Amino acid sequence: MVLEGSSEALCPPPSLELRPSCNKNQPSPPLGSGSQSHDALCPEDKEPIKYGELIVLGHNGSLASGDKGRRRSRLALYKRPKANGVKPDVIHNVSTPLVSKALSNKSQHSISYTLSRSHSVIVEYTHDPNTDMFQIGRSTESMIDFVVTDTASSGSGGQGQGGANGEGGQSAQSTISRYACRIMCERSAPYTARIYAAGFDSSKNIFLGERAAKWRTSDGLMDGLTTNGVLVMHPAGEFVSEPAPGVWREISVCGNVFALRETRSAQQRGKLVENESNMLQDGSLIDLCGATLLWRTPSGLRHTPTLKQLESLRQELNAARPQCPVGFNTLAFPSLAQRATIDKKQPWVYMNCGHVHGYHNWGFRKEKAASSALAITGGGGTAPATTGERECPMCRGVGPYVPLWLGCEGGLYLDAGPPTHAFCPCGHVCSEKTVQGWSQIPLPHGTHAFHAACPFCGTWLTGEQGHIKLIFQGPVD
Repeated sequence: MVLEGSSEALCPPPSLELRPSCNKNQPSPPLGSGSQSHDALCPEDKEPIKYGELIVLGHNGSLASGDKGRRRSRLALYKRPKANGVKPDVIHNVSTPLVSKALSNKSQHSISYTLSRSHSVIVEYTHDPNTDMFQIGRSTESMIDFVVTDTASSGSGGQGQGGANGEGGQSAQSTISRYACRIMCERSAPYTARIYAAGFDSSKNIFLGERAAKWRTSDGLMDGLTTNGVLVMHPAGEFVSEPAPGVWREISVCGNVFALRETRSAQQRGKLVENESNMLQDGSLIDLCGATLLWRTPSGLRHTPTLKQLESLRQELNAARPQCPVGFNTLAFPSLAQRATIDKKQPWVYMNCGHVHGYHNWGFRKEKAASSALAITGGGGTAPATTGERECPMCRGVGPYVPLWLGCEGGLYLDAGPPTHAFCPCGHVCSEKTVQGWSQIPLPHGTHAFHAACPFCGTWLTGEQGHIKLIFQGPVD
């Protein structure tokens, strides 16, 4: 292919075959192709090959409006009936005014890098029969497999707005890219999954404008970053056995790994991290500047509780007949499906000590800021009264007094242990290992801030540990 207006002043020459691909750390990295229907992601075979699952943090089991089609809180990626991956093939140097003409072939995948008003580089891609591609972004166009919108998070002590039932609607002005990233999965064992910044649009193009961070690599190829970036953090150890946070990195369009920029959208890239890769592993976190996704592998998911197991744990808790130590009324966690309003038998906890009570409208102390006076409902419901500082009648400790909610998204658990602990200050209940693991992980917020947060609702964690052991009183018979 020869493009008119190719610049002879640029190096490499106007056309150059890319062998191998633009990512030096791996052989022939696949890049995405057009999307297939959601049904194609979940074939009806008896034993479909699952690459892994993506779970959006801050949605406790489902979106507020319900999971529908490609807009959902969790998506499993299965081997496609036919491979749709592509890989870099040929690079062209063209005059910028001729880029639109060069990209007019809608059957050809390509990435365009605008270097200046007069010079651009176009990288063409060819079909890769060995990979499947899945695209993620805010756009609802058909080429996006997983539609993700901004998850509303809450500052310290605030209401878990994204909340406990997956509120997380789209903000007034989204910071998530329409074509945020793409995940490429090898169709043969061990079914390795890799992540790349940016996704192909309806014209099968990725366009990095003049202001985007981009550069020519040492071997004469091209690479770049998206406006707000795609950040990834791989766990330092095994996610389920030794959960420990890794280091947040930024992933480039070609899948290379870089240290973070000074701010999220700075034009100067961070330093190349040559000994790390874009290969996803169980527990890898993907931040799209507005929503954070968790990658779980099939082997990792085997350690997590299913919805049936969570329901069994709830029934076991209620079968123990926990009682309010003051009112002596029996407490009961509501069904997993009931996440809209607070039940009259619902357990409440004093966050500073962990003593579990039934709801009572007394014991108030000095009111804090308006944020701490808001009801912490866990599901868009309304608390019976303000939940400011309260004095525990058991130990006289003063602190927040909130209702308890079971974490309903099993994929966020690190094990299937008993629900004995709760995150502070939101009151989401899960296993000890789960609260300990998530309380160590700093999640991106804004352009350069990081906070540990409850994975079920997105509320920033408070207190010395970010969680509390629950102290139940058994029945007095």
